[in-house]
Amino acid sequence: MTLVSTIKSNPGLKRFVHWLIVRSGEAKPRLWVRWFVNPFFHKRGKKSVVRFKARMDIFPFNKFALGSNSIIEDLATINNGVGDVIIGNNCGIGIGNVLIGPVSLGNYVMLAQNIVLSGLNHGYEDITTPPRLQKVTTKQITIHDNVWIGANSVVTAGVTIGKHAIIGAGSVVTKDIPQYSVAVGNPARVIKRYNFTTNSWEKA
Repeated sequence: MTLVSTIKSNPGLKRFVHWLIVRSGEAKPRLWVRWFVNPFFHKRGKKSVVRFKARMDIFPFNKFALGSNSIIEDLATINNGVGDVIIGNNCGIGIGNVLIGPVSLGNYVMLAQNIVLSGLNHGYEDITTPPRLQKVTTKQITIHDNVWIGANSVVTAGVTIGKHAIIGAGSVVTKDIPQYSVAVGNPARVIKRYNFTTNSWEKA
C-alpha cells in the first residue's frame, strides 16, 4: 500500500495531513507547501511564466502542469484543490482569470481578461444546510487546442469546447461547443461555423 493510499484510507490521518497542508476554511496551501513541496510535485515547462501577483492555490494531492511558453498573468487564480489543472503549451491565462479544477487546456489556448472556468459546484438540495456546507461536486472542463475565449466569459462545470472554437466576450458557456465554431451570449449559442469546402466562416 502506498503512502497516499494509506493516508486516504485512514480518516483521522487524512484530516491531520489536510490540516498540515491547508488551514481550516482557507483555499490556499500553507507557505511551506508552496515553497518546499509543490516545486517537486508539479511540472513547469520551459520559458513558462507565472506573474508575481498571480494567486497559485496549488496542492500536492492533485495534478498541476503549466506547458512551455505559457503565461499566467497578474491577478489570476489557479486552484487544483478539488481537481487537476492542466495547461498546455503556448497558452495565455489573462489578467483576473479564475481556473478551478478539474480543468484541462490544450495548446495555444488564449483566455482574455476576467474569465472564470470552474469545474466545481456546491450542493444546494438540502434546504436545512447552507450551500457552503454541502458536499461539492466536480465535472471536467476541457478546452481543446487553439481556442480563444473573450473577456468576462464563464465556462461552467462539465463543458467541452472544441478545437479552434471562439467564444465571444461576456458569454456564459453551459453546453459543449463544437470545434471550428463561434459562440456568443448567455447561454452561449453557436452563430458561425467554418466551412472547409468554401474555406470561410458561415452563419449557423
